[in-house]
Amino acid sequence: MSEHSTFLKDVNDGLSQQPKYISSHYFYDSIGDKLFQQIMDMPEYYLTNSELEIFREQADAIIRSFEMNPAEEFELIELGAGDGKKTQHLLQKLLEKDYSFQYIPVDISANSLKVISNRFKNLFPDLKIKPKQGEYFHVLDDLFTSPKPKIILFIGSNLGNMEDKVAKKFLLKIAQHLKTNEKLLLGLDLMKSRDIILPAYNDATGITRDFNLNLLTRINTELGGNFNLENFEHAPEYTEDEGIAKSFLKSKTKQNVYISALNKSFEFEKDELIHTEISRKYNDEILGNLLRNTQLEISQKFLDSQKYFADYIITKK
Repeated sequence: MSEHSTFLKDVNDGLSQQPKYISSHYFYDSIGDKLFQQIMDMPEYYLTNSELEIFREQADAIIRSFEMNPAEEFELIELGAGDGKKTQHLLQKLLEKDYSFQYIPVDISANSLKVISNRFKNLFPDLKIKPKQGEYFHVLDDLFTSPKPKIILFIGSNLGNMEDKVAKKFLLKIAQHLKTNEKLLLGLDLMKSRDIILPAYNDATGITRDFNLNLLTRINTELGGNFNLENFEHAPEYTEDEGIAKSFLKSKTKQNVYISALNKSFEFEKDELIHTEISRKYNDEILGNLLRNTQLEISQKFLDSQKYFADYIITKK
């Protein structure tokens, strides 16, 4: 199935449900990529700088936690590579220490992979880099075909965009591929108060709003939709006890939206929501529950100075 037909099917399926939803995967076209870069630079969006601090200040300790022989070539596979600004600190240290490795960035966005590949080729001319486009679940099998040892990077709290049952299934699949003592570096946003977390998904300048609404623009452009963006608003929420931030698009009025590629209309009631994203926040207990019966164990934990974010070293036993 082509990327276009998958998008079409997922939009049809999601808007036909009650409650309605569209997968957050579809945030990331070329416009969405640029908007997300702006989000990561927002003062409210603490996640990027918190994890960047960990990689910048603790890269040596992270590399030691890998327990890799510098002379034995391994594959450093990054799922959801994005712009690579955090990973570059790790790559720089690995190259300085003469580790033998190949870097394999994986991303659903071809645009992001092109940007990161060009950037790293300029920064690190000696870096062996082999980009791979695709969605995490779909490409995992292909990533483990070589016999070389592997380190998996899954940072940016991307795991938090999955429901817990999906996250557990995802971690189990990684565990099935990893060999004994191979590692997963898992970057997770930690549970905090509402006044810290909610502004990260509802910034004062409206970049997050534009990012969320771009989903509707993409449907209009690629699938012939007639969404009027003025009739929808960005509606995020966060409940501290649950530890899950959610993003919605709320219909301001009762309306019908037609999508020509489907030859189908969708009815919206006033204040009806389209669920577009979740962002789960974690602690050791929540992560431990996800890892139960996977043969994966927490072996180390790196924190930023404010203890907002954690990069866990997870080892296959």
